[in-house]
Amino acid sequence: MNHRQPDRVPVMCQLALGHYFLNCADSPSRIWFDGETFARVLVELQQKYGFDGVLVNLPGRPPDWRSCVKSQQKVDNREHLQWASGLETIFPPDDNAQTYRPGRAPLERADYRSVDIDDPATYRLSGYVWNTWHAPELWGIDPQADLCDPAAYPAWFTGTLKAVQRLAPDISIHAEVFSPFTHLMELFGYEQGLLALVDEPDKCHEVLAVLTRNVLAQVQLYAACQPDAILVSSAFAGAGFISRRMYEEFVAPYEDEIFLAINRAGSKSYVHTCGAIGDRLDLMSKTSVDGIDTLDPPPLGTVHLEEAKSTYGRRFFFKGNLDAVNEMLHADDGTFERAVEERIRIGKPGGGYILSSACSVAPHVKPERLKRLTALATQLGRY
Repeated sequence: MNHRQPDRVPVMCQLALGHYFLNCADSPSRIWFDGETFARVLVELQQKYGFDGVLVNLPGRPPDWRSCVKSQQKVDNREHLQWASGLETIFPPDDNAQTYRPGRAPLERADYRSVDIDDPATYRLSGYVWNTWHAPELWGIDPQADLCDPAAYPAWFTGTLKAVQRLAPDISIHAEVFSPFTHLMELFGYEQGLLALVDEPDKCHEVLAVLTRNVLAQVQLYAACQPDAILVSSAFAGAGFISRRMYEEFVAPYEDEIFLAINRAGSKSYVHTCGAIGDRLDLMSKTSVDGIDTLDPPPLGTVHLEEAKSTYGRRFFFKGNLDAVNEMLHADDGTFERAVEERIRIGKPGGGYILSSACSVAPHVKPERLKRLTALATQLGRY
């Protein structure tokens, strides 16, 4: 990440939650909602696959989270948690959990036409909370709390990160926050959020300003734990969702405030944007971000690693570019190994490259393939 030449190309993949569900002994609900359990399985699979680091991509949880569960049962190989609040969370055996209102109704989002951005209740709507905290409610946080204030967050917020640091002090450990733009989309829902950008751009800027302050508070809390890097998850800011112009207006300036804060705190910053980002690498280069994650190649995205490396290889560190579907999940062994060898060949010169799947490793990727990924980096990635 510092563009200093390591002993070999490092390996660090983000695993889909479903991959943990399939390959760890703990129940999906414990992996998802119990911070200590999640920390343990993060390290368990990091060690199993020989990865050089982990991303802590769920916030901490209160130790007494089970006190909020009204009932729990298993139906058709799926865990069902009924919460005292009336919500229900369902865990497929190999995919992300989903939470619903009674009757399996969708969770509530804000209406961009009437939203009150100064009302703390706006940021406690179930759809927003679930999709940014991955929890059914803001446990233990004062309903009137200003989420822009780091003091509003309970100590458990950073608990999972601290647990991973305790369990694996010698690896690279990264925390994750969401981009203000992602928060905006989750507040309104994606269809309505995209309409809001067109119908109410001034209101979107007002909301983004508040959401940026919320994210800055979370950065401050994570940065105090001294992670090696903080990832800004901005999955839906590629060309498949928004134009260059909208990226430049609604994404880049707000994310740059986050990158600057991360860098001032002494951590490395990098951004995770899925899909087609080849047309906006130049816009990313104008921000303060240190690195870029995913770099989806065609057909999933539009980034050719050789071109990106030659143009921006000294500006950014890069992580990813292995097609998580066509080169990792569905490929035969020969195709997979040739893809890995190619990324090592391109990414290795001069350092600044982390070998990884572009996006998350799919749940059903075989563990042997991930072990082979590290073995190839050890064999071919030495300087």
